[in-house]
Amino acid sequence: MGKGQVYKPGRAPASMRGVIERLNDEGLGVLRAGKKEILVPHAAPGDEVEILKTRRKKRKVIALEFRVIKPSSLRTEPPCPYFGRCGGCLLQHIPYEEQVHWKAGKLSRHLGQNVEVMPSPKIFGHRNRIDVVISTSGIGFRRYGTWWEAVDITICPVFGEASSKVLKSLREFIEDFKLSEYDIKKNEGFLRYVVIREGKFTGELMVNLVTKEGKLPEEFPDYFPYATSVYWSVNRTESDVSYGDVERFWGQEFIREKLGDVVYLIHPNSFFQTNSYQAVNLVKKVAELVDGERVLDLYSGVGTFGVYLAKEGLEVEGVEINPFAVEMAKKNARLNNVNVAFRVGRDRNVGNLSNYDTVIVDPPRAGLHPKLIQKILKDTPETLIYVSCNPKTLAQDISALAGRYRLEFALGLDMFPHTPHVEAITLLRKFDV
Repeated sequence: MGKGQVYKPGRAPASMRGVIERLNDEGLGVLRAGKKEILVPHAAPGDEVEILKTRRKKRKVIALEFRVIKPSSLRTEPPCPYFGRCGGCLLQHIPYEEQVHWKAGKLSRHLGQNVEVMPSPKIFGHRNRIDVVISTSGIGFRRYGTWWEAVDITICPVFGEASSKVLKSLREFIEDFKLSEYDIKKNEGFLRYVVIREGKFTGELMVNLVTKEGKLPEEFPDYFPYATSVYWSVNRTESDVSYGDVERFWGQEFIREKLGDVVYLIHPNSFFQTNSYQAVNLVKKVAELVDGERVLDLYSGVGTFGVYLAKEGLEVEGVEINPFAVEMAKKNARLNNVNVAFRVGRDRNVGNLSNYDTVIVDPPRAGLHPKLIQKILKDTPETLIYVSCNPKTLAQDISALAGRYRLEFALGLDMFPHTPHVEAITLLRKFDV
């Protein structure tokens, strides 16, 4: 039995006992109990389990408490002491090669063809960002299945040793100044989150403390002398988010990360791929698939693809709806001494897509906007590279484009070890009708 699976006295009805058949797309074990299908977090296919407590979430029944009567031969001991309680990792109890095999199966099922998944170069210490809750119930990550309770942690193995150092310093700071942690149910307390970011290839470290409005002791940055950049941000809303308005920073304004020969600046409020080691493979593969010289990078963000491709000698234009991300992309272009035309714009209001040899799209999880799909079908650029973190919407969009585009290549990349998520790169080529 893995850490965190709860033993409770007493027995459940026979209908609440059985063997986990498989994992669903969200990484939850599926148990058929009579006519019910119960979803069991932190379970492995082949586990014989007894369900002790459930809850309904929309039309699903999810196990809150269960015990493993007989563990699956697939199950392994997770190295993280918080596994089974923390909501961050669902699959640490499954050998990594089996995780990759399962993700390949999921991606293949959605795309209707065999798709390989490239394993992550590192499966611990790989995350370059973690958002740690500071709450009255603990400093750590949300307990699986709750929005109000946090599991107290001293280290996050998927981030690495720097997390231990930061969390130790944070607790010392809180203790010394008797600062109040946040109570999400009451919307009370000063400290809300600490976001830790690290350049895995540069060693630079950022600590961003997110609070409610109030006064932060001036000594705060003194507790993190090893950090490259220390920030204080204020969340002025009741929303449970790990960012806010930047109030002040100490040290460097940005930390840097490198993907190959390209350097990127990272700000507390900018998005960057969370697995730097696998992000290198992502940008390299996208560069390999580009056909022609003129490239449109839609959803260009901070220029992750655009700056890398410009460094390769391609003519790139990037379009992104977030003005701050565009500002960061322009900084990254200047830093790398490349010429990329980044601009603020909506995905479906770009110019004639046929003016580009290759169009790259890397949309949010919801996928492409229907108007953009219509525009692609109208303008019919020759080559479309679709990068996605959601196999379901990826498959739907590819199906919507099937009247003019053929799927020629698909590859999965495991950006997120120990979670059910998988990144995909697909190449679609226009064909004549």
